[in-house]
Amino acid sequence: MLILALDTSSPAGSVAVLRDDKIIGSISASTDEVYSARMFRHVEFLLHELSLRLDEFDLFAVAAGPGTFTGLRVGLAAVKGWAEVYRKPIAAVSGLEAVAVQSHSKVPLLVPVLDARRSQFYFGLYRRLDGSPLALEGHECVATPDEFLQTLDARATRTDFAIVSPVPALVREMLSRLETPGASSAVARVDEVSPILAPHIGRLGYQRSQRGQLSDALTLDANYVRRSDAELHWKDPASS
Repeated sequence: MLILALDTSSPAGSVAVLRDDKIIGSISASTDEVYSARMFRHVEFLLHELSLRLDEFDLFAVAAGPGTFTGLRVGLAAVKGWAEVYRKPIAAVSGLEAVAVQSHSKVPLLVPVLDARRSQFYFGLYRRLDGSPLALEGHECVATPDEFLQTLDARATRTDFAIVSPVPALVREMLSRLETPGASSAVARVDEVSPILAPHIGRLGYQRSQRGQLSDALTLDANYVRRSDAELHWKDPASS
């Protein structure tokens, strides 16, 4: 199975090509330009280097959130268009799960964390099940550092867990400002992983295809987690 995987949900966006779960090509670049603006150049470059065409792919895997609104919209729109034109399925993958699967920790609970900007984190609680894919407990969230630690105190500290993040320094810095009891123990366990998520999104997409957990252009949707600025600032005319 030939898979094209996209991550446009974060500044460190990336594109990868996989054959089943084996990576045969990947590209990412760190610049001031938002990734959604250069994604198509990267796709074109990678396909040229590998002598492939879009119609040769069997599956499109994409980060469905959480992340920036513009990045997610561009990535999902591209994949929807390709899937519709070439009549191929889509695997929608969480960026947080793509962070969590990189952890080498053996603890039963993984807490992947991404920078949500505005002094907030995206995070989720993913539990390991014997020989099974990671299982999300509850919902993925966006929270301030204080709210994040409160969630860990309430739900995660009853078992061994590891915080997993491509921005461990930021996580430690933000959490170290708090005086919440137990904060130091949480800060001490932050496993660093790669911010280049497309290869992991591709592998997770392949696993979803084996389980029949796929979408199409009509059913694919984003998981923004955080409401847009328009929603946050919207006023009901009847209440003004």
